[in-house]
Amino acid sequence: MARRRRRWWAPDDELEEELGLLGGDASDQLIASVPTAARSPFDESVERTLASGEVVGVRPIPWGSNYSFIAVLSSGGSPEMLAVYKPRRGEVPLWDFPDGTLYQREYAAYRVSRALGLHFIPPTVIREGPHGVGTFQLFVEPDDSVEYYQFRGQHVDELRAIALFDIITNNADRKAGHTFKGRDGRIWGIDHGLTFNVVPKLRTVIWDFCGEALPNELAEQLLGFVTDPARSGALRAELAPFLHQHEIEAFFTRLERVAERGEFPALDPYRNVPRGFF
Repeated sequence: MARRRRRWWAPDDELEEELGLLGGDASDQLIASVPTAARSPFDESVERTLASGEVVGVRPIPWGSNYSFIAVLSSGGSPEMLAVYKPRRGEVPLWDFPDGTLYQREYAAYRVSRALGLHFIPPTVIREGPHGVGTFQLFVEPDDSVEYYQFRGQHVDELRAIALFDIITNNADRKAGHTFKGRDGRIWGIDHGLTFNVVPKLRTVIWDFCGEALPNELAEQLLGFVTDPARSGALRAELAPFLHQHEIEAFFTRLERVAERGEFPALDPYRNVPRGFF
């Protein structure tokens, strides 16, 4: 396993002892037995299984700055779904984000994407798991034959929507590896724990649309949302348990500003580049 930084919640030896009890041939075989494309990611039953399915297997994912796991979920006796499990206990302390809040931001990002009709984040829930509360996000199998810099020219509309989302959520972590093409042919975005800061934090590899006007469809989606008190009020209520009130207000300010101006902002080549491109 790659070397990791110490977590805020426990001494290194305690965590490593726990990890030593996980994985192995049995877990690998169980994970390999789960069909990753058994049902549509947008099937309503997916969120139900994520939220209430029994965790019958778990294995550490050996990369990334926070501890995360592949979890096997079952709701009817046999393994039926893979999820990426990110427990609060495994989050690295950051100087510019409150401790233990990244999983909440990950979930809030998913709720925003759904509310705005930008369906590029896999279904995500917050629930208890083997290592405590955290997010469970549907695992989408990537197409490993192509990466961001290879598919970006063929999926401009999808990437434009993701770029818009990153602006309004103040995403500080849009690396190339955080946007991928799935085996289903769709473009997906993951790893949204560094979002919703009240201080400008946008860092992204998607620079293709700087200064461009929003296409009509996206512009209408935003305007339709910000001018509908019922929809915006419902999203505020959804976000309230997971974000600070100041973060919610800053998010809606960014959303309304972009909707009013109708264009992508210019980016700064020093401030708006992610730390590590991959």
